[in-house]
Amino acid sequence: MEYFRTEILDVLVIKPKVFKDDRGYFLETYKEKELNDFLGFEVNFCQENESKSSFGVLRGLHFQNPPFSQAKLVRVIQGNILDVVVDIRKGSKTFGKHISIELNEINKKQLFIPRGFAHGFLVLSETAIVSYKVDNLYNPDYEDGIMFNDEMLNIDWKISHDEIILSEKDLKYKPFKSMNVQ
Repeated sequence: MEYFRTEILDVLVIKPKVFKDDRGYFLETYKEKELNDFLGFEVNFCQENESKSSFGVLRGLHFQNPPFSQAKLVRVIQGNILDVVVDIRKGSKTFGKHISIELNEINKKQLFIPRGFAHGFLVLSETAIVSYKVDNLYNPDYEDGIMFNDEMLNIDWKISHDEIILSEKDLKYKPFKSMNVQ
């Protein structure tokens, strides 16, 4: 696997080696020791989640407050998504900054998101199956989020906001500047 740092410290793009032949392909999706060695700290994933969504579904921007913050390792099994992370670590040099990357079944890239980030993804293909590991369990009492179309963040979601489909919960999130984040 190849590991690439992004503009935001500790957010990584991981590109696995894909072995293809006339039968299909094979790849390793996760190597604990390699990831921990590259990061310089240990991440212990305790759960893996999977979602299937249709075009225009935006899940996010979600986060959990301490002590239930989560690191994530996100990959796409089928389809194409725009994956977005926002730095919500108040003492960070990149506080309030975001990055976005397309993850899909063709490029097989993965995104490692450390604790202290809001995360969301938008489905750009007809459907997408997304799998992600987390290093802490979900706790609804510590859950929060940021509105997807926050003016300060100015995220380019690549499609018209009229095409975006949100859950009732995601529709209620507040702007970034009003959030009581870490």
